[in-house]
Amino acid sequence: MRKLKVTEMNRLSVEEFKRSEKIPLVVVLDDVRSLHNVGAVFRTADAFLVSHIYLCGITARPPQPEIHKTALGAEDSVDWTYSPSVLEVVDALHHQGYKVYAVEQAEGSTMLHNLQLSAGERLAVVMGNEVKGVSQAVVDASDGCIEIPQWGTKHSLNVSVAAGIVLWEIVEQMRGMCE
Repeated sequence: MRKLKVTEMNRLSVEEFKRSEKIPLVVVLDDVRSLHNVGAVFRTADAFLVSHIYLCGITARPPQPEIHKTALGAEDSVDWTYSPSVLEVVDALHHQGYKVYAVEQAEGSTMLHNLQLSAGERLAVVMGNEVKGVSQAVVDASDGCIEIPQWGTKHSLNVSVAAGIVLWEIVEQMRGMCE
């Protein structure tokens, strides 16, 4: 087995990415402090053809060297919008026909492996602050919560790692419904 060279991977250019059909999925970052986490979410969103990222509250926005360090240019390919109010973004997404899920440990949350999406569904996932998680107000405004099962001594994952896990599962389901 031989590792592929970057030139052999047939990756999209930024222009091709912008023109490509995206997954009907958006990511909302709720007061994410770390610029490296923001960059990592951009990079993951690019990998999975996520349609948009909303940067809310204290979440940093490009251009920032620390974001670029982990995004590796994905901050240029993935469309994004800044809003000081995550609740306004959640409300706007509901009005646009999105189902909004907070990624949070909560009473009645749906375990990620039990999440059942419907064909044609437009979905938004809210990822929270590294210490406080998704705010209770946003949990209350969401259509539900998605929880990643965990079995060790820690009860949380880094927000960028959690985003990668959740986005992978959702995109796999959505792509499977399109095929």
